Amino acid sequence: MGSNPVSTNSAIPFKVRNKNLFLITIALGVLLNPLNSSMISVAMARFENVFHDNFDTVSWLISSYYLASAIAQPIMGKLADMLGRKRLFLLGLILVAGSCALAPFSPSFAWLIVFRLIQSLGSGAIYPAGMGIVRNYVTERQSQALAFLAVFSSGAAAFGPSLGGIVMHYTDWPGIFWINFPFIIASFLLAIFILPSDKFSRKEGSTTPVQQVVRQMDIPGIALFAIGIITALVFLLSLTEQITWWALPVAIVAFGLFGWRESRAHTPFLSFSLFRNNLPLTWVLVQFTVVNVVFYSVFFGMPTYLQEARHYDTQQAGLLMLCIAGFSVITSPITGRWVAKSGSRPPLILAGVFMTVGSGLYITLQNHSPVWWLVVVFSVLGLSNGFNNVGLQTALFKVSPKEIISTASGLFQMARYMGTILSTVLLGLLFGQHLSTGQIHILGVILAAIGACVIIMSVRLPKTA
Repeated sequence: MGSNPVSTNSAIPFKVRNKNLFLITIALGVLLNPLNSSMISVAMARFENVFHDNFDTVSWLISSYYLASAIAQPIMGKLADMLGRKRLFLLGLILVAGSCALAPFSPSFAWLIVFRLIQSLGSGAIYPAGMGIVRNYVTERQSQALAFLAVFSSGAAAFGPSLGGIVMHYTDWPGIFWINFPFIIASFLLAIFILPSDKFSRKEGSTTPVQQVVRQMDIPGIALFAIGIITALVFLLSLTEQITWWALPVAIVAFGLFGWRESRAHTPFLSFSLFRNNLPLTWVLVQFTVVNVVFYSVFFGMPTYLQEARHYDTQQAGLLMLCIAGFSVITSPITGRWVAKSGSRPPLILAGVFMTVGSGLYITLQNHSPVWWLVVVFSVLGLSNGFNNVGLQTALFKVSPKEIISTASGLFQMARYMGTILSTVLLGLLFGQHLSTGQIHILGVILAAIGACVIIMSVRLPKTA
């Protein structure tokens, strides 16, 4: 977030002629990340058979994707602010296309991991670039525009496992990569003609925009940031089994050096002064992290509970989980209109209430609770997610300066992934080797307490948000 960004996107005169087509262009790209993070879950058993590995090894297809996304999002966001948002949007689509074309021909599991990392890097560029374009060029009814995008992203996450199951049935595991191409091609062709062009002002003599970006990128800071994130997550994820103690001091040293570097760099990767001087932005990022701890504890924990403790099959568990994602999709457009009239705070407070009540209802679940009661509990939690997604994304737009909106959007997504990873740590510590209804009750109490904290955070949300 250093000074003198190369791109002059915010100064480009551009009028959105067809708002719906404009948003569809971005939505088709933005949905690729949630689609690929959820769709692959149905292929894990198949990967074990194809590559002759156990589940712990194969699960790195999921863990590495989240890890790479957590690191890539703020980096690609800054590049979008500097190099141009349309350029990064198109580059992200190209990277996803390349990874999806090559992954089905992976000669080994290690190569499949590599292609998944490239896919994560590409989708990590699309989101902050796309959000930056929306922030700059959709100036009216912005909350409704965000609700429109939330329907696509929430829908992709919701129906990803179902779509993956259908594709797997007809094409085997390569199909979960090939299914990306209709979305990639449509988004790419529309982006070329619909999205505004990037303009740049030449600086430092005759250097090109790319050369200017290289000079302004804080490579040592980025490296220390990546090392700190990776080792911290290795330590946190190891808490559920054999603790990897060496990762903790490495993470502390890396983050310490990162802080020292950023306080002295001429163009720092993450300017700490931004967080000090823009406390509303910091508050939104913290709240989004906490919200996602609850959401992904539900999203990852309940399917396991339904299958292990209630003995539902995967299809039945998947259909019940659609209650969460389905109500989230339904709530998003309603939230968009509400935020436009009343701001982000009221729907976020209600989201915290639904989150607390829904988590508290876990205590009522028993081994023979009827299906209709499970639907009620999941639906309450789904309502909270819809309010949170649109409310916090709108709050982010309001508190972030236009010139760094892609960087802020990258940090926003990183907060999501941090919440995701912390939820897996919580579930691992709580569930251990066996899952029972009693443990679900304990999880409900913990999540309800976190939900109560979210209510307090929403009440204290700065007025500027």
